[in-house]
Amino acid sequence: MRHLTAFGALVAVLALSAPLAAEETPRPRAASAVPGVATAPMSAEDLVTLPRLGAPAVNAAGTLAVYSVTVTDPATLKRSPTYYLIDLAKPGAAPVALSLPLKASDFAFGADGALYFLSGEHTDAAAPARGRVWRVTLGKDGTVGAPQLVTPQTGRDIAGFKLAPNGASIAIWGEVPRDCPTFGCADAATPYLPGPGTGRLYDAKDGFVRHWDRWATPGLHNRLFVYGLADGVAQGEGVPADGKDPTTGITADTPTMPFGGAEEIAFAPDGKALFFTARLSNTDEPGSTNLDIYASDLTGAAPKLLTAANAATDTTPAPSPDGRYLAWLAMERPTYEADKQAVQLLDLKSGTLRNLTKDTDLSFGSLAWAADGKSLIATAQKVLDTPAFRIDIASGKVTELNLMAGSEAHIANLVPLPKGGALFTRDSIGLPAELFLSDGMGQARPLTDVATTRMGAMASIVTRRFSFTGANGDTVWGQLTRLADQTGPIPAILYIHGGPQGSFNDSWSNRWNPRVVASQGYAVISVDFHGSTGYGQAFTDAINQNWGGWPLEDLQKGFEAGIALDPQIDGDKACAMGASYGGYMVNWIAGNWPDRFKCIVQHDGIFDNRSMYYSTEELWFPRWDHGGSYEAARETYEKWNPANHVDKWKTPMLVVTGQKDYRVPYSQGLMSFTALQERGIPAQLLVFPDENHWVLGAKNSLQWHQTVFGWLDRWLNREEPKK
Repeated sequence: MRHLTAFGALVAVLALSAPLAAEETPRPRAASAVPGVATAPMSAEDLVTLPRLGAPAVNAAGTLAVYSVTVTDPATLKRSPTYYLIDLAKPGAAPVALSLPLKASDFAFGADGALYFLSGEHTDAAAPARGRVWRVTLGKDGTVGAPQLVTPQTGRDIAGFKLAPNGASIAIWGEVPRDCPTFGCADAATPYLPGPGTGRLYDAKDGFVRHWDRWATPGLHNRLFVYGLADGVAQGEGVPADGKDPTTGITADTPTMPFGGAEEIAFAPDGKALFFTARLSNTDEPGSTNLDIYASDLTGAAPKLLTAANAATDTTPAPSPDGRYLAWLAMERPTYEADKQAVQLLDLKSGTLRNLTKDTDLSFGSLAWAADGKSLIATAQKVLDTPAFRIDIASGKVTELNLMAGSEAHIANLVPLPKGGALFTRDSIGLPAELFLSDGMGQARPLTDVATTRMGAMASIVTRRFSFTGANGDTVWGQLTRLADQTGPIPAILYIHGGPQGSFNDSWSNRWNPRVVASQGYAVISVDFHGSTGYGQAFTDAINQNWGGWPLEDLQKGFEAGIALDPQIDGDKACAMGASYGGYMVNWIAGNWPDRFKCIVQHDGIFDNRSMYYSTEELWFPRWDHGGSYEAARETYEKWNPANHVDKWKTPMLVVTGQKDYRVPYSQGLMSFTALQERGIPAQLLVFPDENHWVLGAKNSLQWHQTVFGWLDRWLNREEPKK
């Protein structure tokens, strides 16, 4: 099943074996308008309103798990969470719905057996809205006790928390001025607003001016504070992990911004030390990928830097169950955000440091200790899948685990259990995430049916993997997704992933989803071109200073190889779609492969490499990929600059951009649209004032899909004009 998967059959197997149908009985569906397909295929409304499974939290004994399911009202598109408890020790046990009095997130079980969570609500309606940590007692039958406030003394929003394994402490984090000695001190002045007007004033020494989707506030950082716990309540004023004295401590973000979370923070098993990942805030920040791991002794003293020898990324600290070792993921090359992530192991007793996976050409993305402390369990991309691996700490031997034998697809949120098993989520192109349990790291069984039953009521798709000889004579992989019963001719879509160091993978997406596009009657072909991940580091590195070269050759050859797999595909009726680097590539295709496609969908794509360099926020990215700053590597930037080939543009293009996108600023989309207008090329511009590099809002997502599908239909499904 690794290369050809019929998702109708897989849905049936999962539905029969899953104990819970969290979804209501599927609603009656209209007949399909796609030739040969009797059952209504998946729609944009289906994608937007599908229930979404959250990451599970497991108690220390490995017997109970709690998870959330986000549901979306089909009429209002308003999203709200629901909560479930499942008994892992009882095979076949059905999850039990939990009635929590507050809207909750970030679940964690304490050593006391209580369930801790984050909420912006309060049991007192008069209390100000603010992120706080709460706890409730929890029975195996789902009985929930009265909520107790864990952090009553904090005066700022708590963004997240981590509990010590021994139950003695809690670490919380949120945005706190660096000169504040406590988490709840009064707001400091905002130096970027000197007045008397509303103008922001930044200094060149401040580092990021804006990052991802918001403007920075100088002096304000993600900071971590540790409190003692007594009867489930935080005690005292809290100890700053970055050091009480700013002159001797560090000024940094912990967790790192904008995407870091609890995985970057870990208590020692005895609760006497805290390990955390931090990014120093200084002038070098926009050009540096140097994340470091620090250790705090919880006294308020300056934290100890553990990774001074590495100027690249160090992250995800994981102490061994006995406290002897600290493992983490590390890159080797500074300023390269897509370098191989190897597993480092530090003997905290002797100080010996080893690279456990230096001889393994896998880049690991998650890390956790097996209960016996003799191995680590990690996940990594591998040829369109993301399976789990066991890493022996004595020998460094890496063994692939067959948790979903022959059908791993995308495994995530993996939690090793005390008796040697694992709880994890699994998703694929055909199905969104469900929760699975593996006993002894063997074949797993499904625990939930969050969306599987609903998916089973939709027309089935088939995804076929294929390989071909691409640029440089290398083997390149791709995927073809189409409705299983559709009869031809079938128009084709070339789906181009972002990154560029990324992959579409065999995984579910709530944004760029191959299944929902295929369900509109198209054959979706994606190609993991040179620069993609999951094929060894040399293949990923091959895109360096080569943005429009080998990747375009791979896409050209891969698209033709995908079309050749199925005689029903009409390769003459085809459109190309891409976002981020994929958006860059369709701009590049518009000038360097201009006669191939009937239309293009370009989302947050780079139009002009020079203006992109001077307006983006993370400068390490263009410097690495193009060989330096724009001034230092001007020839490379201009060699692969889509703006230099506008004279050959002729393909109708839909341009989509978000005004809060600071990675690829929306002005890049405006430039593309202006070029199209000047040349009289049919074009549309869709601008989201409230979205960043991604389209996340339910209503915005629905509008995005409706607009894109309308554009594809306009150019692929209308009759050709008679000559």
